Amino acid sequence: MIEWRKSSRSGGVNDNACVELARLDGAIGVRDSKDPAGGHLGLSSREFSQLVTRIKHGALALRAGD
Repeated sequence: MIEWRKSSRSGGVNDNACVELARLDGAIGVRDSKDPAGGHLGLSSREFSQLVTRIKHGALALRAGD
C-alpha cells in the first residue's frame, strides 16, 4: 500500500487544500488531496527537485485571471 503524506504545515488532517507526496517505485508520486482517487503524477527525483526549485522561485505562480 502506498503511504501518502502532506506537509505538517498544511493546516491539519481535515485541510484538503494541499498536495500529497508518496514514494513510488523509481518515482515520487504527487496528487491533489481534494481528489485522492483522481490519479497522480510520477516524477523522477530530478524532476521533483526541479519542480520544487521553480515553485520556490515563483516561476509557477498564477497571475490574476489564470
